[in-house]
Amino acid sequence: MSQPLLVTGAGGQLGRRVLELLLAKGAGPLIATTRDPAKLADLSARGVEVRHADFDDPASLQEAFAGAGRLLLISTDALDRPGRRIEQHRRALDAAVKAGVKHIVYTSLTNPGPGSPVTFAPDHQGTEDAIAQSGLGYTVLRNNLYADLLPSALARAAATGQLLAATGEGATGYVTREDCARAAAAALASDFAGQRTLDVTGPTTITHRELARLAADLTGKPVDYVIIPLSALENGLQQAGLPPTLAAAYASFDEAIARGSLNVTTRAVEDLTGQPAEDVRTYLSRHRAALLPPAAP
Repeated sequence: MSQPLLVTGAGGQLGRRVLELLLAKGAGPLIATTRDPAKLADLSARGVEVRHADFDDPASLQEAFAGAGRLLLISTDALDRPGRRIEQHRRALDAAVKAGVKHIVYTSLTNPGPGSPVTFAPDHQGTEDAIAQSGLGYTVLRNNLYADLLPSALARAAATGQLLAATGEGATGYVTREDCARAAAAALASDFAGQRTLDVTGPTTITHRELARLAADLTGKPVDYVIIPLSALENGLQQAGLPPTLAAAYASFDEAIARGSLNVTTRAVEDLTGQPAEDVRTYLSRHRAALLPPAAP
């Protein structure tokens, strides 16, 4: 029997989907770690060993990772204060080394280097650096922005007639969460033992001006793309109720798009899984109903 494959953050959408894909392929044995094992009772019933792990509690991590051969480290959502997430990731990496894990798969960000305007890019770059220095085999998956974020944004645009963004004429290699999950599952279950960094993207890039036209095509309603200042976007997000730290983080993605940081496409999804990534038009066409107002009762 091969050493188990371990997925952290298994209570989240990405982690759960990775486990479902691995189960469907008969891969394993499988270990899932989460702060709340009770939420994964259904996966436990299907043969996944569910363990408690808290990235703020170093003592819990080495025990949680014990026996795993390959580990998927899904980046945490700890953005409440600068530095907390990289601290969590370093604890997890240290525990993985001590537990005898041989290969780390890590979900990172497109172009996380010093030039990135994304506020939490240093967390990803710091984690990548720590993984590279660990001596372990690794696969870094630099995921582009989720296409899954688009339906709600374009539904608002169709309702108001305006798609407001601070992205200028920059383009993005949007990728679906499903394709990110497929790529992660394939990388985790593979026998690759070396060190590699892959950009996980959709097959094409698209600008917000093109998204506005696409929304108009799919809804039959006029949608104009309106470029707004970055400060106006950040202020609007705060007025909508986001804490300043999160508002700055979300706005920084628009700046990254405007600068061209996310204008990246690769065949990584197809190379890892054997099936191409889904393009934005196809994805939105499948979710066209989400762009339209609810039908009258």
